Amino acid sequence: MALSEEPAPGAPEDPAEGRLEDAAEDAALARGAALESFGESAETRELLGRLPAVLGDRAAREGALERFRVIMDKYQEQPHLLDPHLEWMLNLLLEFVRNKTSPADLLHLAFKFLYIITKVRGYKTFLRLFPHEVADVQPVLDMCTSQNPKDHETWETRYMLLLWLSVTCLIPFDFSRLDGNQQCGRGSTMDRILQIAESYLLVSDKARDAAAVLVSRCVTRPDVVRERMPGLLDRSLRTLARCSFQTIEGIIAVDGTLQALAQIFKHGKREDCLPYAATVLQRLDGCRLPDSSQTLLRKLGVKLVQRLGLTFLRPRVAKWRYQRGCRSLAANLQLCAQSPREPGTQAETRDRDSDGEDDVPEEVESVIGQLLVGLKDKDTVVRWSAAKGIGRMAGRLPKELADDVAGSVLDCFSFQETDGAWHGGCLALAELGRRGLLLPSRLSDVVPVILKALTYEEKRGACSVGSNVRDAACYVCWAFARAYEPRELKPFVAAISSALVIAAVFDRDVNCRRAASAAFQENVGRQGTFPHGIDVLTAADYFAVGNRSNCFLVISMFIAGFPEYTQPMIEHLVTMKTGHWDGVIRELSAKALRNLVRRAPEHSARHVLPRLLSMTQSPDLHTRHGAVLACAEVAHSLCMLAEQQGRPSTDFLDDKTVQGLKQIHQQLCERQLYRGLGGELMRKAVCVLIENLSLSKMPFRGDAVVGGWQWLLDDTLQSLPLISSQARQQIKDAAVSALAALCSAYYAREPGEADPAVQEELTRRYLARLQSPEEMVRCGFALALGALPRFLLKGRLQQVLGGLQAVTHISPEDTGFAESRRDALKAITRVCQTVGVRAEGAPDEVVCRENVSQIYRTMLDCLGDYTTDSRGDVGAWVREAAMTGLMELTLLLGRDQPELIEASVCERVMCCVAQQASEKIDRFRAHAARVFLALLHFDGPALPHVPHRQELERLFPRSAVASVNWGAPSQAFPRVAQLLGLPAYRYHVLLGLAVSVGGLTESTVRYSTQGLFGYMEGVQGDPRALEDFAGTLLRVFKDNLLNDRVSVPLLKTLDQMLARGCFDLFTAQEDHPFCVKLLALCKEEIRKSKDVQKLRAGVAVFCGLVQFPGAVRRRVLLQLCLLLCHPFPVVRKSTASQVYEMVLTYEVVAPAVLDEVMAVLSDTAWDAELPVVRAQRNRLCELLGVPRPQLVPKPGAC
Repeated sequence: MALSEEPAPGAPEDPAEGRLEDAAEDAALARGAALESFGESAETRELLGRLPAVLGDRAAREGALERFRVIMDKYQEQPHLLDPHLEWMLNLLLEFVRNKTSPADLLHLAFKFLYIITKVRGYKTFLRLFPHEVADVQPVLDMCTSQNPKDHETWETRYMLLLWLSVTCLIPFDFSRLDGNQQCGRGSTMDRILQIAESYLLVSDKARDAAAVLVSRCVTRPDVVRERMPGLLDRSLRTLARCSFQTIEGIIAVDGTLQALAQIFKHGKREDCLPYAATVLQRLDGCRLPDSSQTLLRKLGVKLVQRLGLTFLRPRVAKWRYQRGCRSLAANLQLCAQSPREPGTQAETRDRDSDGEDDVPEEVESVIGQLLVGLKDKDTVVRWSAAKGIGRMAGRLPKELADDVAGSVLDCFSFQETDGAWHGGCLALAELGRRGLLLPSRLSDVVPVILKALTYEEKRGACSVGSNVRDAACYVCWAFARAYEPRELKPFVAAISSALVIAAVFDRDVNCRRAASAAFQENVGRQGTFPHGIDVLTAADYFAVGNRSNCFLVISMFIAGFPEYTQPMIEHLVTMKTGHWDGVIRELSAKALRNLVRRAPEHSARHVLPRLLSMTQSPDLHTRHGAVLACAEVAHSLCMLAEQQGRPSTDFLDDKTVQGLKQIHQQLCERQLYRGLGGELMRKAVCVLIENLSLSKMPFRGDAVVGGWQWLLDDTLQSLPLISSQARQQIKDAAVSALAALCSAYYAREPGEADPAVQEELTRRYLARLQSPEEMVRCGFALALGALPRFLLKGRLQQVLGGLQAVTHISPEDTGFAESRRDALKAITRVCQTVGVRAEGAPDEVVCRENVSQIYRTMLDCLGDYTTDSRGDVGAWVREAAMTGLMELTLLLGRDQPELIEASVCERVMCCVAQQASEKIDRFRAHAARVFLALLHFDGPALPHVPHRQELERLFPRSAVASVNWGAPSQAFPRVAQLLGLPAYRYHVLLGLAVSVGGLTESTVRYSTQGLFGYMEGVQGDPRALEDFAGTLLRVFKDNLLNDRVSVPLLKTLDQMLARGCFDLFTAQEDHPFCVKLLALCKEEIRKSKDVQKLRAGVAVFCGLVQFPGAVRRRVLLQLCLLLCHPFPVVRKSTASQVYEMVLTYEVVAPAVLDEVMAVLSDTAWDAELPVVRAQRNRLCELLGVPRPQLVPKPGAC
């Protein structure tokens, strides 16, 4: 039998209202469902059935509990899917609880599972299924009594037992009938329940919440209320008066008491609670809960106040409220079929005089006042509770008083109020609206307030507040769409629709954009009066508005195509977003205006641009910055539009506007606004302005303003070292882009011909700045040279390339200038693309046969830049730029002049890029792979002289490599390692793989090792291939001797190769050349080294070399003996440990002395003083049959 959770007759809560809210919640959950049913039913049944089996194993018990928690948590958003399965789950668990032979641990475990179900589904729904017969009262009560409230491991048991006991309190029999056979001294059932419940109101765990429910269920019973309620309320009020908010114990006690009182006044009959309501309200006022710092206490105080207020007022449905049809769709359709209903406020004219029959108690005014204060609380949960209380109270008030309440709520929307008051006011208006308590006559006051709330934002320090207000305002619009007939909202449709579109497209916060989209959708569906509603929704649905850039630049352009929204959107951007505190929003707004002015060019030219020009002189930095950006974008857009339409730009930009645009730089300069706190922002903005005005071909040729712009760009590039690192790159890019546009627009004397004086001055000055001791200055002017148009480079190409190539060279004084070398390479690449290629052209004008080899040499040399500093491998930036440059140059030559690509150069390019594709940094490895494949699969004519082209196309077919993630080691290294089989690539790929195999990153080491050893397994049966590989490996070692970047990881790679038996084929020959050369290289590498990591790696290689027979073995053992007396104790210990493992692994020691050798190695304290260690080492030499090392006197010693 299932119990109803409806309040008792006469209780303050409206039953119909509660059912409607539950139905709405279930409907919302169903609409958002991602799951269709409880799919883990069989697993859950099996899991619950084996609880006794896992009880003894703690790990298994915790595993079962965690698995059940994971299963249940999947249904947090769709708990109704569990409803058909709750009963059998409950029965399975209660079998363990009711079985008297069940151990206590099993009982507690069962209650843990019951709590998880309750947490997901909610106790109100789940408790209805609990057994609640008369026979269940005493067993549950006895189990509650036997619990230890101080046991923190079993709080779920106490929580569930208290809830279960609260269900049994709903039996319709007098408790006194259960006391007939009670043992003496146990007390009555009623007293025992109340005593347990009151004791648990003071505990600190979750059981306190269940105790509050139990108190309300018990004390509101007809046989308990008259005898026990007065005493209980008196004790509760004394607790409130006695406890302090300053202690944890006091806060817990007040929390439990407030929960119990709220539950009592919720579930109790009105006639039972009314005599005590005034007293409780008076005592509650004295507690000064609104002053508490505890959010939960303030929320409970507001909740209790509203319950008291509902007790003062007779429960009824306000006859004056506005109703829009019926809740039932079938009833609505039937009503429409019979006769069309008159639209409008059908309830307003009904029973007007019947509302004033009952007097409203004076305490109601105090309740309303406290709820209005709660609307302004600093925490959302308190404001939300107060808003619901306002709605519930207004539903029981006469029409005039309810209207006064609505007026008081509107007082929250003052700019003297905090954002919390605005938020609470929006929530209250939404509650009043959806309950039909906000009559249409009030809409003229409410809608303007809501429109302000939709754009509410208040700056606080470096950020702002107000997103919650805007979100709540969208909720109000959503509620109004459901509450009112289209006729009532018709006068406000234009304003509301435009405001919601603006919020959905231009709001900074994604949750507000989505809330506005949902509100707009609700209005389109319910009202049907929003202009172009379906079209707008199609473009600005819930998912589309998730991307802010897409909203500003794409969706806004589409919606602005509807005339109803065009001007409101433009006005909002100019008024609210141009001066926004967030720089990203200002930049997006300027770009959005650039798009939108095409929809309303006349309006933009006559009204928008003049306003923006006036804003450029604002004292506020953000307004000034946004206005300059917007002026730049709007002016450029209008000029482009005029050009497309074949009209002169003066049709949109009059002389006054052009003069205003020209004077922006001069006015900012005179006010020294390029300096100080906002100088960085203004420099970037004016650079954007210069670029856009230059692209617009403004008539400024020969004007002084061009010289002023040139000064600003040069000064900005010169000042880069003084600019913050966060803004430096953006300002540098903006200045370079502006310079390119400025030169193209104003420095050409004739088309394609430069002014010689300007060309000479500009190139001379920029080339001189490339020698600056400041790295950032070099970066800026290198990129500036790269951005020069072709006519300025004509006749100066060799000079410019020479200057840029000089920047790419590493010298002792500028070793760390990796960024300048990177930017110089970018500039060289851009210059080559600008001037083009002509095989027999002049080297001062184009890339030709005479200068192409030098350009290639510069870029290939930069692929060897492995500079490191405190930032890490900064040379990787240079290598990345070099790879990009090589790709662009080679493709340019392949497209236009393939004969300029020499075979040796092409081979070196492909091999060096392949090396980069096998190294350890994921991002740069992926970039190298993309460059390699772009050269291999060039869409134009196939590049000449690519080594092993056919094999490469077989290894890397275009269709297969398109989906490979080259940044993932698991996908990249197995493919790159295949290049080891191609002789031309073997050296470079092996060099890159050696660094990766001996690296530190786990995934890189694992997959590079798999790739390398996968290849080695394939050549084990081919002696010639193994010899070639070994020779290449030795060459890599020799070429990088004493280069720690390569040699240390290479030693680690060699250790792994020797340990895995990759060169077992060579052990058949004594003193094989490979091992002899490798030993010599290892000795040279570690000689006089103080790098412990290198020494340890060298020892490991020596131990691996001992497997080779002949004289080389004795020389290896001698080296190990020398290292046993190394000056560093850590090296001695490491050597002894590895030699011990070597002796166990390889049969290099005679069996007769094996035990003594191992004893010496294991028993000696190798970190002791050298004389002690040396004696043991000498003994070890004798046992191994190698000569004893002799001390060499230091030069100059007597």
